[in-house]
Amino acid sequence: MRERSAEVNRLQKTLEGANIKLASVATDILGTSGRQMLAGLVAGSSDAAELADLARGRLREKLPQLERALTGRVAAHQRFLVARQLAHIDFLDEAIAQVSTEIAERVRPCEAAVERLDGIPGVGRATAEVLVAEIGLDMGRFPTAAHLASWAGMCPGNHESAGKRHSGKTRQGDPWLRAALIEAAHAAGHTKHTYLRAQYQRLAARRGKKKAAVAVGHSILIIAYHLLHHACPYVDLGETYFEQRDPAALQRRLVHRLQNLGLRVTIDPLEPAA
Repeated sequence: MRERSAEVNRLQKTLEGANIKLASVATDILGTSGRQMLAGLVAGSSDAAELADLARGRLREKLPQLERALTGRVAAHQRFLVARQLAHIDFLDEAIAQVSTEIAERVRPCEAAVERLDGIPGVGRATAEVLVAEIGLDMGRFPTAAHLASWAGMCPGNHESAGKRHSGKTRQGDPWLRAALIEAAHAAGHTKHTYLRAQYQRLAARRGKKKAAVAVGHSILIIAYHLLHHACPYVDLGETYFEQRDPAALQRRLVHRLQNLGLRVTIDPLEPAA
């Protein structure tokens, strides 16, 4: 999959070299519309309007932008490169499908565990398979979830010297597991009404998206440990968990922020509904 992503980037670079800005208009240049336009370019078509007319679905709403994006100077060597790159991408798609089928067959005995992990927000089946492959099903080898996080390199480092704490960057761990957890964390940050989204948004606002992703990835790994150790389904705490955990502290913080704006704040609790 990484090789496919690299080849797609090479394809975009080849198109940019010919002043074809298809990626700036189409979200996926290898979708149905994109492939037809690229096939037209390879076949020798240079009419931007004719190529833009190959768009399908909602992309047809952007025909003027497509015409401008497809107005370039595509030479013979660039058509040759685009044809070879498309063929390589098709080969990689077929290889990925074959490997995915083989992986699904190999993890069939672990299907129950994969389904439990698949229930975590941001974790798809592919990520669940990576978790099972990298950490296994026997959580007895890790005394606690913290031991698993330390082994995986998904916890803060401990660098202390002369009584001073220095950088707390994470240690080296399992690179494949770490990559899967970071990807799942970013996906969880875009889910709706979930605990992991709330955690990601809180941390991203204060520490940045990269550190937030590592923290949420750590949470996903801790959740996975308990799901596998106790063989239980995932139960989401909800997006309001952090607010409901200590309502008094949230109230004091919000009142303090309003007072800093020069406002006088009066707290008047609502009457409970009858």
